[in-house]
Amino acid sequence: MKKLFENTWVLEDQGVRIFLLAGEKRALVIDTGMTAPDLRGMIPQMTGLPYRLLNTHADRDHISGNSQFSEFYMHPSEAAFYYNIQDGKGRILPVFEGDVIDLGNRVLEVIHLPGHTPGSITLLDRNSRCLIGGDPIQEDGNIFMFGPQRDFSAYIASLERLEKRDDFDFIYPSHAKEKVSRNVIPQLIDGARRILKGEVEGREIELHGRKALCRDVGITRFLCNPEEA
Repeated sequence: MKKLFENTWVLEDQGVRIFLLAGEKRALVIDTGMTAPDLRGMIPQMTGLPYRLLNTHADRDHISGNSQFSEFYMHPSEAAFYYNIQDGKGRILPVFEGDVIDLGNRVLEVIHLPGHTPGSITLLDRNSRCLIGGDPIQEDGNIFMFGPQRDFSAYIASLERLEKRDDFDFIYPSHAKEKVSRNVIPQLIDGARRILKGEVEGREIELHGRKALCRDVGITRFLCNPEEA
């Protein structure tokens, strides 16, 4: 794990990030990655604190190592997909918009950002004025908006709500550029709106054996359903 800043580490796992945040009393793992890395072996090397897991959402590249945990924080809107489609195990500890996880002199606030998936969340680290984890905000990445659960209208509404907040300055996304300015948010909103209006051409790609349309909006790329051509 690489240190990002004080008491905060990141592990790159085949294009997706796993974060570890520590406070004075406990620690929090954010997501378990693509290849089920041995988090139980890694985490004690970084901190001797007791720790729990939080999943930003239930896409496969964020839950591969969940079997190492008997329970974890997740928005309950992800439960049906996690258990029925992903065949996930363990007990969900439900978290909702505005919930707080206090690690001991380090308060993390849950922000619900439906659109990429119904229960997508990110965490506001109040001390550091940053958002940590999640897929909705990326720079020079690929935001999956094809397949089940995706909704552009909900995505735009989530980012519009987030844009109005004044309690963070930058974001550590789960994919693509490691640290991005909050200034990418209006650019993502504009790109998503243009896609809904049919103003962004797409090129067909194949990903994980499925066809999708890649629509480049400048700041990043949205991977969309082929039938939206």
